[in-house]
Amino acid sequence: MTQQGEVKVWEELIEIPTYEVGEPDKNPMFLEKRVYQGSSGRVYPHPVIDKIYDDKVMKPYQMVYLENEYVQIQMMPQIGGRIYRAIDKTNNYDFVYHNQVIKPALVGLIGPWISGGIEFNWPQHHRPNTYGPVEYSIEANEDGSKTVWVGEIDRMYGTKVTTGFTLYPGKAYLEIHAQMYNRTSEPQTFLWWANPALAANNHSQSVFPPDVHAVFDHGKRDVSKFPIATGTYYKMDY
Repeated sequence: MTQQGEVKVWEELIEIPTYEVGEPDKNPMFLEKRVYQGSSGRVYPHPVIDKIYDDKVMKPYQMVYLENEYVQIQMMPQIGGRIYRAIDKTNNYDFVYHNQVIKPALVGLIGPWISGGIEFNWPQHHRPNTYGPVEYSIEANEDGSKTVWVGEIDRMYGTKVTTGFTLYPGKAYLEIHAQMYNRTSEPQTFLWWANPALAANNHSQSVFPPDVHAVFDHGKRDVSKFPIATGTYYKMDY
């Protein structure tokens, strides 16, 4: 039981029903001319996985938990460092969609992708390593908060990202801080965004912070103003 004003962090091995994926293709795939959601389909030097099995098995996953008196956050270093589950403890409510089965679809840049939780994407959408493992570490802060850091180096461009998930004592929110590093000698472009899933219904509502002023699609192809669209956006004159 978490005491008031206390933040706990721990690791736990849990089993989740999983549809496993096939072995990566041993041959490099040069897919520069493939269009992937408006961006380049280039994947090299990543291997490509194009097989999802139909049989479900129980598979163990190393989970990292952050918890205080209000919320519990579950993270998956084995699958992209994503938030797997986020629970409001005051009413036992999953405030992001909790997918209780790991069932990949071939939506990701190099193959497998799963829905649910919160997915973190860089340097482009459904990032190359969205279904792969990431490094992680745990940090205790002087103010009583705890931070779980996840990070990786992108094999395609040589850039690096670290993302910190911090939970504070007595606070009913999770703070997420991302830092990009360009480890190369050349300028690099990137997208970084979080992709949260929710169970939509008639009462669902999205609230945008006041500093949001632009709208993008998956890629960098077009931009429109927010909250009132002006000009031409995807060939539509607003």
